[in-house]
Amino acid sequence: MVLPAYVGALDRKERQKIALITGASSGIGLDLAQLMAPHFDLIITARNQSELEKIARELEAKHGNHVHVIPGDLTRPDAPRQIFAEIERRGLAIDILVNNAGYGAYGLFAETSPQGNMEMVQVNIAALTSLTRLALPGMLERKAGKILNVASTAGFQPGPLMAVYYATKAYVIMFSEAIANELKGSGITVTCLCPGATRTKFAQRADMENSRLFKLAAMRSLDVARAGYEGMMRGKTMVIPGLLNKVLAQSVRFSPRKLVTEISRSVQKKVD
Repeated sequence: MVLPAYVGALDRKERQKIALITGASSGIGLDLAQLMAPHFDLIITARNQSELEKIARELEAKHGNHVHVIPGDLTRPDAPRQIFAEIERRGLAIDILVNNAGYGAYGLFAETSPQGNMEMVQVNIAALTSLTRLALPGMLERKAGKILNVASTAGFQPGPLMAVYYATKAYVIMFSEAIANELKGSGITVTCLCPGATRTKFAQRADMENSRLFKLAAMRSLDVARAGYEGMMRGKTMVIPGLLNKVLAQSVRFSPRKLVTEISRSVQKKVD
């Protein structure tokens, strides 16, 4: 009987470390998968199974690593547990967790989709929290592990016209910093990646490609992913790619809140 490839991986004296990446079919998640594939086996998850399988074949052919595909829809509350049940069924262990999946929606809160708002909270907050909790016991048992949570500079201020998205990213920042403190000395590090506007499908999905923010200051997705990956590997708690993003993130701490909110709304507005 031919054993699955992952069984062979676990039988090695020192097994290849495994990274789970959510939202890996495009954007920052895909770039992170491509950056990490030369060094780790991967588990990639997103809703688009056919696209994930294509990515897996390409990465395996290029780097000779194992890339496991476990599709999942993180808008569903049971998705994180189902993903981990499949990981356990395959006999895999998570050494690195990359909580990258997330999305936003543009518009006045009173005019947005109630269901869409709750699904955004589910993906951006609940799924991230659940996946982190599911991954931690194994990491604590091995006394080693890394977690990378993708937040946003949006999380440092209120965001009129994207109120729910900004609020979800504030949660990710505070949650990441808190558990990073709790896990000191455990061998596990938690890194929060806070990009500003980034050229991915995010802006198109959020219907904000014509906002001042994305027209004036969008970074390349690969540059953001590389900054996050390098920061995670160094065990940094906070990574803010780009000098302008760093300055803006720090400046809101010392500015009047009403002014910060007005400026935030101004840069969100669409331009012709």
